[in-house]
Amino acid sequence: MQKEIILNNQKIPYTFRKSRRARCMHLTIKTDASLVVSVPWCLSEKYVEKFIHEKAQWILEKLEYFRNRTSNLPPATRKDYLKYKELAREIAEKKLAYFNEVYNFSIGRVSIRNQKTRWGSCSKSRDLNFSYRIIYLPENLCDYIIVHELCHIGEFNHSKKFWALVEKTVPEYKKIRKEVRKI
Repeated sequence: MQKEIILNNQKIPYTFRKSRRARCMHLTIKTDASLVVSVPWCLSEKYVEKFIHEKAQWILEKLEYFRNRTSNLPPATRKDYLKYKELAREIAEKKLAYFNEVYNFSIGRVSIRNQKTRWGSCSKSRDLNFSYRIIYLPENLCDYIIVHELCHIGEFNHSKKFWALVEKTVPEYKKIRKEVRKI
C-alpha cells in the first residue's frame, strides 16, 4: 500500500507492507531511492509512523545518497539478464577457476542472477551467486567481486582473516572496494 509521511518538511512516499511472518519492523531504501516499510501484522500505523520519525535522519541520508548516485551501468532489466546470463556465467567460472588456484576451496553451485542491490553472495553450503551485471564492470572490479565471494568460502565473515585472504590475490582491495561502493 502506498503512503506518504512528512520528514523534515519533505513529503516522503513509501510502500507500507504488513506481513504475518514478519517479527520486527524493517526499513529498506531501494537503489531507485524508494522507501519500503515492512512490519508485523499486529502493529498499528501510528506506532509505525513514530518509528519512521525516529529513523528520519537515516532515511533522509540514504534517500539522498541514492538520488545523487551516478552509475555508468545500464539499469538491470530482465531482457538484458536473459541475454547476458551465460556470458556472465562464463566470466565468473573462468575467474573462479583462475583465483581458486591460489585458494583451493571447494566451491558449490555457481548461479547468475538478476540482482539489483548485490554484486554477489556466498551461502553456507559454498554456493556462489553473482549479478549478471558483472559483465559491465572494469576487470579489476569484477576480479574483486569474484575474489570477495570466493574468500567467503574460507571465512564466512569480514574479519581480518577474511581480508587477508582477499589481499592474497587483490592487494589493492581497499581502493577497489571504495570504487565498487560508488557504482
